[in-house]
This record gives sequence, C-alpha cells and structure tokens, in this order.
Amino acid sequence: MLIGIDDTDSNQGMCTTYLAALLADELKAYGTVAGFPYLIRLNPTIPYKTRGNAALGIDLRLSRESDSSLRSLRERVVSHVIRRISEYADADSEQTNPGAVFIFEEMYGETKEPLNFFFQKAVTDVIEIEEAFSLIDSFKSSDNAGFFPFSMKNGRGLIGSLAVCGAMLNSGWEATYEYLAYRLPENWRNRGGPPRFVDPESLIEADLRTSPQTWDTVDYSKKSKPFPVCVPSSDDPVLYGIRGNSSQAVSAAAGFVISEEAERFCVFQTNQGTDSHLIFAESFRELKPLHSYIAGGTVHSPSETLEGGHDIFSIADQNGNIIECAAYEPTGAFRHIIRRLLPGDTVTVFGSFKNQTLNLEKIKINSLVTAFQSDNPVCPVCEKRMESSGQNQGFRCKKCKTKAAGKVQTPVSRYLKTGFYEVPPSARRHLSKPLIRYSEEEKNG
Repeated sequence: MLIGIDDTDSNQGMCTTYLAALLADELKAYGTVAGFPYLIRLNPTIPYKTRGNAALGIDLRLSRESDSSLRSLRERVVSHVIRRISEYADADSEQTNPGAVFIFEEMYGETKEPLNFFFQKAVTDVIEIEEAFSLIDSFKSSDNAGFFPFSMKNGRGLIGSLAVCGAMLNSGWEATYEYLAYRLPENWRNRGGPPRFVDPESLIEADLRTSPQTWDTVDYSKKSKPFPVCVPSSDDPVLYGIRGNSSQAVSAAAGFVISEEAERFCVFQTNQGTDSHLIFAESFRELKPLHSYIAGGTVHSPSETLEGGHDIFSIADQNGNIIECAAYEPTGAFRHIIRRLLPGDTVTVFGSFKNQTLNLEKIKINSLVTAFQSDNPVCPVCEKRMESSGQNQGFRCKKCKTKAAGKVQTPVSRYLKTGFYEVPPSARRHLSKPLIRYSEEEKNG
C-alpha cells in the first residue's frame, strides 16, 4: 500500500517530514517500508505553502499470514496513520489543512497514469482543491476497497498526498536524497527548548569530505564566515538536513556532523535539486504567474538597484516582448553579475514568474556585447594621449604637433564571462538545481 501525507506542519512548529520519519519507523510493526520514504517538493510559488511545500510518502509492504487477515491489517495501518496525523498536525494554525491518501495494491494499475499526470502538474502548475476532490471521486470504488482518502479542515493537503503517490507509482523522474536528523521532542523550540546546537566546523568538514556528491551544506559566499545552510532557523523539529546525489553520500556526510543528541534520523528519496519545477518557454507571452520558467532573451535595459538592494533589469525575446527580471538582496554577490549586464547581451534566465517579474534562480550568459569608452586619441608619433585644442577644435599633441578630429572609442573589459551563474546556497530554492550537479554537457548546451 502507498501512503501519502501533506500539510501537517506550520510556521509555529511541526514538520511533515518528522511525521513521515516517525511513521516509517512505527509502520515496521505491520510490514516493511520499501526503499526510502519520499519527500516530494511541489510548485514553490504556491501562496498556500507553509515553508518548503513538500509532500511525504511511504511505500509499505504489508506482512500477513493469510489473505483473510489483509482487510483487518489495512484498517489497522490506516487507523494508526490517521491517529498520528491527528496527534501531530498543527491544526490550530489557519494555514494547516492536513490530508492523507491510502492506495492499496489492486488500485495501482488504475491510478498510475492519472496520478503521474497529477504529480507532474503539482510540481509545475497550480492545482485547486476541487481538482483533487474530483480525482479522488474518480478513484473511489463502490466499497472504497482499494482507495481511501482522509482530510482535516479544508483538506488542501490532499493535493500533495495525491502528488506524492503519483511519484511513488512512477519512475523516470530524477531522484536525489536528503538525510534529516530530528531533535529530541523536549528540545523543540515551540515547546520551550533551547536553540539548536550543530557544530559549524563539523559541517565544513562534512562538506569538504563529501562534496560534490553532497551540496548546500555550507554557504561560503558570506563575507564574515561560512554559513550553515543545512541547519534551519525555524521552530520545527529538524536538527539538520544534508542533500546529495545518493543515500550513501548523505549518510557519509552526516557521520562527520557533531551536534546535540538527535531523537531519530531518516533518509528520504526526493526531487530536490533537479529543476523539475521549470518549464521551457519559447516566448515571454507564455509566462503565467505562479509558474517557473527557463527563457532566453536579449538584455533590453541595464540593472537598476532599488531601495533594499534589489536589482531589476529587463530582457526582450525574439518577438520584442519584454519582461523584468529580479535579483533580490538575499542573493548577495549574484547581484554583482546582474549589474554588469549591458543591453545587447544575450542570456537564458531561470526562475519563478510572480507579479509580472521573473525572480532569478540562475542565469546563463550566452554572449556579451563589446563595451567602449571615449578616450582622447593617441599620438601616432610618441604614443601619448593628445590634449583638447578647445571646444570643437579637435585634439593635438603639444610635443609632436600632430592633430586629431575627435575622441576615439576604446574597447574596455566587461569583467564578465559567458557561462552559468547562480544564487548562493542560502538563497537557493529546494527544487533549484545547483551548478555543482550540472554535467559538462548541460553547462555547454
């Protein structure tokens, strides 16, 4: 059976990944968890999200002595999961609307394709609750034997629950891994616990020993000192999380981490760091709010730095459609790259489209125009700069008596190269693919 869970967390505490890790351990009493629990990030622009917009899934293989006990065993599993959701979901939060979906084996064939479509759409598009309810109604059999939904409040969590089941039923999507360690319950901040303790030097050691197979453990772009990206600042139960290309890599990195005592840990299979939220757009006319895109164009106007340190510039597509692009203050030194762009440079931009602005996650500079500055001409005899002879009277060399009609245009360095540039790890979205994960073919393509 497949179990999908979403939207039990809140900004005041709790984390759905903790509930999934807890259940992954407890459900071993009923069978075996196949592979790793799933942590699937959905469309990052959705306004209803709590923090990272993740749905959690467990692929449970039930153990039974005879077919006659199957129905009872399933009912006990469903009851156990619902009880835990009811206990741990932060239902007092206005934003928290828990949902869960249970799909039994005989429904796998019928639900596989519709749920794969739903999964892909949930990552790249906007889904309303009514669409989830409609899909659920189409799956329900007369006796609900193979499919069972559960929800609290308005049930928005059913969207993520269905999506993660789609991910579990379908292969072919790019998978990465995350090792998540959790604090002892008495240490949770929303229960009055102390600040987290994770030794920053041990995180640097973990990063140095396992990169590039792990990424975004530490942000070295900060001017003062390396910043531990993998340690959250919120009040949820997570102690730290390490992301990587394999379960072996993230587990190896965790072995170097020195921290307060952890209650439990769990390795998740995930779609983080894959750019799976991005849609290729041929024309800027295709861009819709609350969607994320890869789009190419030519710089139309140079960057303007706004109050607060945000940088805005515009690009035009091949049909002359113009959009604004933004590099916000948290992106740090990435803004220095944006400030060096000039009209005529060709770029490919990666990011989310909100409020008629594309918020940059990455940029690829494809070509650079030659920049010039106006200089006094050089004397062809002594090779020194000439001086002005007066307004509208040209230039002359006092020593050699040579003359020139006006200033000359001299090429200057752009202090910029073609290629990819990305925001720092501390400003990176969960789904955004870091350049450290790019193949040479992707970088040159």
